[in-house]
Amino acid sequence: MPHPIGFGTTNSRIKFYIANRPPIDNYPTMNELRGLAVGEIDHIVKNTSNHWRKAFNVYAKLLFDWHHGKNRKDLPTSWQEYRDEKLFRVQSQEALLFSKPELNNETQDLHIIAGKTYAATLDLPPLIWVDPYFALNKERRLIVAPYPDYRQLSNARIAQLIALMKELE
Repeated sequence: MPHPIGFGTTNSRIKFYIANRPPIDNYPTMNELRGLAVGEIDHIVKNTSNHWRKAFNVYAKLLFDWHHGKNRKDLPTSWQEYRDEKLFRVQSQEALLFSKPELNNETQDLHIIAGKTYAATLDLPPLIWVDPYFALNKERRLIVAPYPDYRQLSNARIAQLIALMKELE
């Protein structure tokens, strides 16, 4: 079985899958799962396109709202602080994966694919489209969601994604 590649931790409960990687440093050839270091998001954002700033911000908003809804006690006071202090770190409960999804019924993990275009390239189990933006496979705890960009995964769609995540919990 291939090992996960990306940012976060092996015991993450929420796994995001994205088709691309930051095009700098060793990220294009990275072959491990590791937590982001302090300041690493800022480094990626400063040395790549605006795309990565948007993606990290959208994931931070989503996860901050998700954990806030779960009454998690160790949350920072804003999604910006969550992004800078907790997002995809070793101690986090989530991962951003560049490797293809490993879906099985043995875990309670949530799997979220970033975008229809990427999902179409993967060998996924049957999906039920709940609307033009989201698809589910409840047995595999899988969601295909819009790409993490402000226009595609807007605040309203973040709220919708959180509701779908709760359905699969």
